[in-house]
Amino acid sequence: MYPVENNSYQVTFHSKGGINKCICIGMPVKFLRCFLYINPYLLYSLSALLGVAAAVLWTAQGNYLTLMSSKDTIGRNSGLFWALLQCSLIFGNLFVDIAFQDKDRIEPETRNLVFSVLGVVSVVGVLLFLALIPVRVMVRFSGDSDADAVGINTEQGESNSGPVAAIVSSFRLFVQPDMLLLSVCFFYTGLELTFFSGVYGTSVGNSEIIHNSKGLIGVCGMFIGAGEILGGGLFGLLGNRTNTYGRDPIVLLGYLVHMACFFLIFLNIPGPSPIDSTSVKAIITTSEYLAVANAFMLGFGDACFNTQIYSLLGDVYSDNSAPAFAIFKFVQSVAAALGFVYSSMLNIYWQLGILMVFGTIGSLSFFKVQWKCQKPKGYQTINESTNE
Repeated sequence: MYPVENNSYQVTFHSKGGINKCICIGMPVKFLRCFLYINPYLLYSLSALLGVAAAVLWTAQGNYLTLMSSKDTIGRNSGLFWALLQCSLIFGNLFVDIAFQDKDRIEPETRNLVFSVLGVVSVVGVLLFLALIPVRVMVRFSGDSDADAVGINTEQGESNSGPVAAIVSSFRLFVQPDMLLLSVCFFYTGLELTFFSGVYGTSVGNSEIIHNSKGLIGVCGMFIGAGEILGGGLFGLLGNRTNTYGRDPIVLLGYLVHMACFFLIFLNIPGPSPIDSTSVKAIITTSEYLAVANAFMLGFGDACFNTQIYSLLGDVYSDNSAPAFAIFKFVQSVAAALGFVYSSMLNIYWQLGILMVFGTIGSLSFFKVQWKCQKPKGYQTINESTNE
C-alpha cells in the first residue's frame, strides 16, 4: 500500500502549509510505521498513512531543492541530494544485517531494537527539518547578490495560491505535452523502483542454488545503495558539465547500464524466483558475485534517471515546481503499485521484458523534452505553456 500516494491532495496542503510545515508534518507521520506492536490491520493502515506522508514529504523536498538552487546549481544539488538520501540503503541494510546475523528466527527483542533505532533516526530527521531556513529569510538576510553567489533561485515566481487554484494548476500542467512525455519516464522509474526494492532481493533470496541466498539479500541492498551513492555523488560533482552537455548523456548512460543489467539478470536468476523458493537452474550457472554486481548496476542506473529528473523539473518548472514534483511522485507511485501487483504473478523474465520496454520508451521521451529545453527558447516555451 505504501506506493499508492495521492499526490493531488498534497498540492493543496502544500499551497496552504508551506515547505517547512509539509516536511515536518510528513516525517512524523512516516515515523508511525515504527510502531512496535505487530498487528496486520495496524500495519496496513499505517502503510496507507505512510503513503500520505510520503506524498507531502517528497513534493516539499523537491520544491525546497528547486527554490534553493539556480539554473547553474540545480544539477549539482540534485546529485548531492540523491547521494545523501541513498546513504540510508547502506547504513540501514548494514545495521539490519548485523542485528539479524546468525538468527533463524527474529525474536521480539531484536525487532524492538531495530525499530527503536529507526525511530530515533526519524526523530533526528524531523529536528533537522525544523532547522531549515525558509528561502525568503535566506534571501532577505543575504541579499540578491549573495543569494546568487550561493546558488539560490531568487527569480522563481511560485506563490501560495489557494487550494482550488493549486489543484487546477496541477491538472493543467499534467496534460501539457511535455509533462505527458516526461510521465512515461516517471512511470519507468516507478517500475524499476519496485523491481530493485522488492523483486530483485526476493528473487535472489528465493534462488536456492545460491549459497546463503537469504544472507545475500542484505548484501544486494547495500550494493544497490552503493550504486545510488556513486551515481548521485558523481553527477553532483559533474553538475557544471551537465549544464554544458545536457542531461541526456547521463540518462543514456543509465539506460545502457539498466539494459545490460536486465540481460545479466535474465541469464543469472531463475525464472520462478520472484514467486516462490526454487531450485530451478538459471540459463547460466548462477553466480552470487554477478547477483551483487547486478544490484550495484540497478542502483547506479536508478541514480542516473532520478538525479536528471530532479534537475530537469527544478530547472524547467522552477516557477511551478510543487505541482511538477507532485505529478512526478504520483506517476512514479502508480507505476510502483502496479509493479507490486504483477510482481507476485509473473516470472522474472516477463518482468524484465516490461522494464526493458518502458525503459526504452521512457528514455526516448526524456530525450525529446531535454532536446527541446536545449533550444534557445526551450525553457521559456515550456514554462509559458504551463502558465497559460
